[in-house]
Amino acid sequence: AAYTADDIERAFRNGKVASMFGMEGGHSIDGSLETLRAMYRAGARYMTLTHNRNTPWADSCTDEPKSNGLSEFGEQVVLEMNRLGMLVDLSHVSPDTMRDALRVTRSPVIFSHSGARGVCDHVRNVPDDVLPLVKQNNGVIMVVVLASFTSQQVFEHDRARQAAQERFRTQFNDVTGQIDEAMKRW
Repeated sequence: AAYTADDIERAFRNGKVASMFGMEGGHSIDGSLETLRAMYRAGARYMTLTHNRNTPWADSCTDEPKSNGLSEFGEQVVLEMNRLGMLVDLSHVSPDTMRDALRVTRSPVIFSHSGARGVCDHVRNVPDDVLPLVKQNNGVIMVVVLASFTSQQVFEHDRARQAAQERFRTQFNDVTGQIDEAMKRW
């Protein structure tokens, strides 16, 4: 495990890959800066501010907006992460949360598993207007290696497949595997 940039560089010089501990979703801190500090002391070095649902203080890209970005407490979370030396991970957050975090942070951010929305219009990817803000921040976007995040064609196929599956769920009682059969024909 790596806890500092020096740890990562040392591992690289020794031909190894270093990994950092992180938390995927700010719900992990249960609205407590002290819990955030405890997680840092336990070894966490980055945290995604949300996951698939909003936290009370930050909006996810896959949930209905509640804070319209970061709340005041969300801004405190970002600043405390900066103070601790913890990376702010903006994968999974809404574009408004991205913009707010980039406005507030005093340190470079990461997107640990996102991509560019201009390449593929996936809701988890970074919109074009946010990309220059990441550049100004000296942040990093680490591309997800799933085709549905990097290929518009695959993304659209996955979306159509999911819609067909939902249609078949409402159409069939799956006692005899009718959905599976319908999906094979699809």
